[in-house]
Amino acid sequence: MLVDSHCHLDFPDFAEEREAVIGRARAAGVETMLTIGTRLDQFDGVRAIAETYDGIWCSVGAHPHEAADHAALVSEQLVALASHPKVIGIGETGLDFHYDLSPRDTQEAVFRAHIDASRASGLPLIIHAREADREIARIIEEERPPPGVLHCFSSGRALAETALDLGFCISISGIVTFRNAEELRAIVRDLPLDRLLVETDAPYLAPVPYRGKRNEPAFVAATAAAVAALKGLDPQHLATATRENFFRLFTKASPAAL
Repeated sequence: MLVDSHCHLDFPDFAEEREAVIGRARAAGVETMLTIGTRLDQFDGVRAIAETYDGIWCSVGAHPHEAADHAALVSEQLVALASHPKVIGIGETGLDFHYDLSPRDTQEAVFRAHIDASRASGLPLIIHAREADREIARIIEEERPPPGVLHCFSSGRALAETALDLGFCISISGIVTFRNAEELRAIVRDLPLDRLLVETDAPYLAPVPYRGKRNEPAFVAATAAAVAALKGLDPQHLATATRENFFRLFTKASPAAL
């Protein structure tokens, strides 16, 4: 019984066959999915998917790529939207200095607004970090948000250790299966099992053996199997542990409600 802790079921990539994608996830043992908000003006669609399906939850937030369009965002807006029973997390938010699609100072201001919303709502923060390890670490050490998750982790060991020290979980995507990801695999071997999550970030980053295809939640099983192998665990043990970790972090998403 796997959990895909981060996917984007509202994206146009799935519009033609969303029902089939969810059905394939169920068939692969993925009973729970967290579909992620990336823009407030698209949140209604994210929420509608979560409302439609048992075992699918959602978050509310503005991706750092979209920060320029959310420069006036205040935490109260996020907190109000997060009151919905299917909203279990704040984000995704953070910093992306690879593409710099929004000005860096705006990204930081919007990130801090999300941190305020996480603090006010008590919901976990879902952080996107790309080529901004030092800045992410500085901000979360200054702000001391409630425990959250570094999603699609591909950063360095120092940021992982900072996040773990602050009570965060680390979510591993299909990147861990890529040929050039040996540094990430070394970090994953050392991560504590009780802080691990697995995700697809679908429709992106399909794991081997699906590399090059559109990713979907069913494929989280391949990522989980790769993580289990790295840690010398039976895949079922890894699945159980990451599922328990998910519900321990995202306390608003009770398995009993499925």
